[in-house]
Amino acid sequence: MRIAAVAVALLAATISSVRAAEVTYDDTARFLAGMQPSADSPLTALTRDPSWQHHAKFFDSAFGQLEQRQISKIRSWSDVNLAAPRPTMFYFFSGPDFLYADAFYSKASTYVLGALEPVGAVPDLTRLSRGSVDAALYNVERSLGSILSFSFFITKQMKVDLHTNQVNGTLPILYVFLARSGKTIRNVEMVALDDKGGVHTGNDNPGPNATRGVRITFAGSDGEARTLYYFSTDLSNSGARVAGFLKFCETFGPGNSLIKSASYLLHAGNFTVARDWLLANSATIIQDDSGIPLANYNPRQWRFFPFGRYLGPINEFPGRYQERYAELFTRAQPIDFGVGYRWRMHESNLLLSVKVAGSDALPAAEASSSVEPPPKPTRPKRPRPPEPVPPPPGRFFWYR
Repeated sequence: MRIAAVAVALLAATISSVRAAEVTYDDTARFLAGMQPSADSPLTALTRDPSWQHHAKFFDSAFGQLEQRQISKIRSWSDVNLAAPRPTMFYFFSGPDFLYADAFYSKASTYVLGALEPVGAVPDLTRLSRGSVDAALYNVERSLGSILSFSFFITKQMKVDLHTNQVNGTLPILYVFLARSGKTIRNVEMVALDDKGGVHTGNDNPGPNATRGVRITFAGSDGEARTLYYFSTDLSNSGARVAGFLKFCETFGPGNSLIKSASYLLHAGNFTVARDWLLANSATIIQDDSGIPLANYNPRQWRFFPFGRYLGPINEFPGRYQERYAELFTRAQPIDFGVGYRWRMHESNLLLSVKVAGSDALPAAEASSSVEPPPKPTRPKRPRPPEPVPPPPGRFFWYR
């Protein structure tokens, strides 16, 4: 007990001595991601704590396995099948999922993410008590539990995790994904959109229908500056019509879109505004079957490139089986990674839709395309739901 008390006192003294020093956005991101900050960072002293070292080992293992199992394979798939990606990518219903946005569209210069989850904040970690820092690290682990294991966030649990303690919202998760994707954060700025899509910063008044967000400037290994926007926005018809989010997105021109694990919201009648916007403003759309229903694509305007296997929706989303999707996927090419709600390898489906007018973006695997669906096969039997996976040891909180 005496040794522990001395250790706590020494840590408190260390924290007090470094408070006056500047903590960079990038060092904060690396610390939260379990990566060593720069040598002269005030956060370096905190990495000597056993709690942070445990956190770092956990993330080293979890992200290392994810890189080998999925992310590297997605990048390879994207390099082959997206010959000329647009500079902007849109990711609706994303939550803080920059990890897969970057994996699919690593060559984008602007990333625009939009979802309901709040932006939140990351305070100066050197001003928190040891217990608060430990709780923050643990909460980050909890928040990332499902996406590290299954490739998607569990919305109900995320609503709880992203409102817990002083490090909250999507921002700390974006920090972790940026750092673990090899990015260097140069600047972070809170922004807001007015109802016309105009961007406001600082003390600007965006009006009563403001859409709050964050603008992160970062660089990859090539040193080129890139921009990530995340906005907390309601994409239902009532929200999309009054907010300026879609008008802001239009300023970038047609881009590439990603829809993954989207709770089949775009199948519903109260999300037609966002669905129609994506169809009108996307040069390519990568989605699983939870995205835009195949029936909403005009086959004269789009070419379809199916990959993987379509086994229908999981049990949590009954009534979303698509006959036309099943027909299209009888000619699908295999993929060697899992993605979406059917996260197991050889059970996932991925559809690349390319607008005909954007012929420069056609993938190399052009021979597999089909504007009209192939002949109708016998409807496949519904597969059994995947067996539960036992939780790993340690502090990891397993998502059900």
